[in-house]
Amino acid sequence: MREESPLTRLRYPDGHLGWLVTGYATARAVLADPRFSARSEFKRVPVARPGTDPFYGAPALPGWLVDMDAPRHTRLRRRLAGAFTARRTRSLEPRITAIVDRHLTAMARRGAPADLVADFALPVPSLVICELLGVPYEDRADFQRHSATLFSLDASADQAAAAMRELDAYLTDLVLRGRRSAAEGLLADLAADADLTVGEIAGLGALLLSAGHETTAGSLSLGVFALLCHPAQLARLTSGAVPPDTVVEELLRYLTIFQFGVPRTPSEDVTLAGRTLRAGESVTVCLPAANRDPGRFPDPDRLDVGRRATGHLAFGHGVHQCIGQNLARAEMRIAFPALFARFPGLRPAVPPAEVPLGGDMGFYGVHRLPVTW
Repeated sequence: MREESPLTRLRYPDGHLGWLVTGYATARAVLADPRFSARSEFKRVPVARPGTDPFYGAPALPGWLVDMDAPRHTRLRRRLAGAFTARRTRSLEPRITAIVDRHLTAMARRGAPADLVADFALPVPSLVICELLGVPYEDRADFQRHSATLFSLDASADQAAAAMRELDAYLTDLVLRGRRSAAEGLLADLAADADLTVGEIAGLGALLLSAGHETTAGSLSLGVFALLCHPAQLARLTSGAVPPDTVVEELLRYLTIFQFGVPRTPSEDVTLAGRTLRAGESVTVCLPAANRDPGRFPDPDRLDVGRRATGHLAFGHGVHQCIGQNLARAEMRIAFPALFARFPGLRPAVPPAEVPLGGDMGFYGVHRLPVTW
C-alpha cells in the first residue's frame, strides 16, 4: 500500500471510512500538525478492540495526557518534563545498571533454561519505573495484571473498565498517602503540586506505570529475540564494532512495537499527500510501516545494527512524542550488552517458530522467550 500512496483509505471496524498513513514523511507531517487532534473523543482503533470502548469516544480520563490536546496536554506534560530529561536519565543509569546486574545474577544462579521475559525483560523495566514513581515493587503482580488487561486485544469493555478502576483506586491511595507523609518518588513530588488534583496525579501515574514497563519489556524481549536470530548482527554488538546506542536505535526502528499505530483526527479539512482529509475523519498513523519506508531507510526490512536509524518514529513525533523515551533508551542501552556479556553463549531453547509473539496486545512483544546458555 505504501508503494502506491503514503495515504490510503481505511474502513474501520465500526464502518467509519478514514485513512491509513504508511509513508514516513506523511506520518511526521500528521504527528507534527496541531490540526490533527489526539483527543479521545475522536479516536478509533483500526482493529476490533472492545477494551477501548470505555475510553475512546469519551473525554480523556484525568491525567491521561496522551488523549488530550493543548492546552490541557501542555499543562500536564510540563509537570512531568523534569523527571524525564536526558540529564535526569543519566543520573539514574547507575541504578539501572544495578537492577540489570541483580537480575542477571539471579538468572545465572537459577541456571538454564530460563524465560527471558519473566526473568529479565519484564522485571527490569517494572522495577525501574516503580522506583522512579515511588510505587512499591511488591505490588507489581496487581498492576502488571491490570496493565495487561488494558493493552489486550481480547479484553472486553467490562474487563478493561474494571482494570482501570482498580489501577486508579490503587494509585489514588498512593497519592493520598504521599500527600500525608514524606514519601519519595515522582508521585510524591506531584502530590506536593497544589495545582494538580488527586485524580490527575493518579491518572498520570497509571499512564506512566502501565506504559512504562509494558513498552520497554516488549522492546527488550523482541530485541534479544531479533539479535539471537541474527548472529552476525549480534556479533557486531558484542565485539564492540557498533556502539550500544546505535544498536538500540536500529532495534527500535526495526521492531517498532506500537503495532496498531497512532490515532489522530483532523479538526478541519486538511490537504495532505494530494488527498483531502475531512474534519472528523479518523486517521491511523502506522509507525511500523513508516519506519520501514525505503524512501527514508534504505533496505528497511534488513536488520543492520550499524545503520544510522536516528529520526525513526518508534516513539512517535511532535508534542505527543513519548515522554519516557530517554529512560527506555537507557534501559535498553545498558541491558543488551550486560546480558550478552554475562551469557556469551545465550541462545533460544526452542525453535524460533515456537516463541509465542504478542500479536494479541496493543504493544507488540514476546510472551515467553525460553533461552539457554
